[in-house]
Amino acid sequence: MMAAEKKVAFYTLGCKLNYSETSSIGRLFEDQGYRKVEFTDSPNIFVINTCSVTENADKKCRKVVKEALKVSPDAYIVIIGCYAQLKPNEIASIPGVDLVLGASEKFQLLEYLNDLKKTSKTQVYNQPIEQATTFISSYSYGDRTRTFLKVQDGCDYSCTFCTIPLARGNSRSDTIENVIANAKQIAATGTKEIVLTGVNIGDFGNKETGTFFELVKALDEVEGIDRIRISSIEPNLLTDEIIQFVAKSKRFVPHFHIPLQSGSNKILALMRRRYKRELYTDRVQQIKKLMPDACIGVDVIVGFPGETKEAFLETYQFLNELPISYLHVFTYSERADTVAITMPGVVPMAERNERSKMLHILSDKKRHAFYESQLGKNATVLFEADSKDGLMHGFTRNYVKVSTKFDPILVNELKEIQLTGFDAFGDVSIIETNVEVLSHHSIQL
Repeated sequence: MMAAEKKVAFYTLGCKLNYSETSSIGRLFEDQGYRKVEFTDSPNIFVINTCSVTENADKKCRKVVKEALKVSPDAYIVIIGCYAQLKPNEIASIPGVDLVLGASEKFQLLEYLNDLKKTSKTQVYNQPIEQATTFISSYSYGDRTRTFLKVQDGCDYSCTFCTIPLARGNSRSDTIENVIANAKQIAATGTKEIVLTGVNIGDFGNKETGTFFELVKALDEVEGIDRIRISSIEPNLLTDEIIQFVAKSKRFVPHFHIPLQSGSNKILALMRRRYKRELYTDRVQQIKKLMPDACIGVDVIVGFPGETKEAFLETYQFLNELPISYLHVFTYSERADTVAITMPGVVPMAERNERSKMLHILSDKKRHAFYESQLGKNATVLFEADSKDGLMHGFTRNYVKVSTKFDPILVNELKEIQLTGFDAFGDVSIIETNVEVLSHHSIQL
């Protein structure tokens, strides 16, 4: 194959962790002379990084494969990711798929490509997840204004609804030294914001190699990065010392995403979560005490087995009374090889959907109230390249999405603004209080 023909396109389903890994795998291809192209640019190879969180993994994967073959009927199709680890033979049955790689094999993808000839039988390489014991560092670059930096992988928790430990294995972490080295590389590219990501990042490291709190303190000293976000952290691992440090931090922003899953202690026990609602309340109150303008996002699952109407209303009222900023609502879906699938008290799907609608409405109210509380205040926005109806968007440190008239000069720049009102899309609109860009990094590739 001539170098000019070596074109690869990537499609990522799922979480920030998947995006960081896709980007790193993409750089491995580029190092070998491949050109990374858009999905519709007739690539020779499609790499599809899959998710397994919901029951729609199969449908989504099939649809992406079908669209890929419309673009390039002779392209070589590779499937990686959580779904590929959990259901490799199911994926192998999808027409057009050439190669399926499990969790232990995906970062060696190039070694499995051979001559890229399509065969009648899909090649599957998928070791038992117990063999996925090595941590492979990765971070996204070039796809977004911010970078997703992977610091941890896998999970030792045993939540009854979750397949992630089956798809990614036991908890394992990068070293603090390597994370800092990656952060410095990211800073050299002109990237202004890092989002720390993993499966259970609060479980980072150990007493010998360094805890998550020690990682946070070390990252706060990295020059050239303006903002660092913690993507998601379990409430039982979000300690007082972490909250207190972020409140005074130079770089860590007042934005926390804390999974709750249920506001009922009974349901939390059935889920095998490692906390009760009282601890969750304490974490939120501690954040708001030290950072009154902090943004707090919440994951919640509706329709879990045993969730009666009363238990759901308990969750609804609990969330309604908490000073949170938005919800990520997940409708419970049965997942093979989980404990929850065998539990009694199955909630009818129509009822699950109705509960989901109620929480989505509550989320909209919470977000609007949070945004409204920020009106009239000055803030610093990091602007992004996207535009809609002549407007561009960006986020404040505490994750308020703002809009202003599109100006290419502002892309990937920090700007001090004043939050003034809502635009037609429900985002906060702004007027400028300082026409000078606050931070400008030269880009070094």
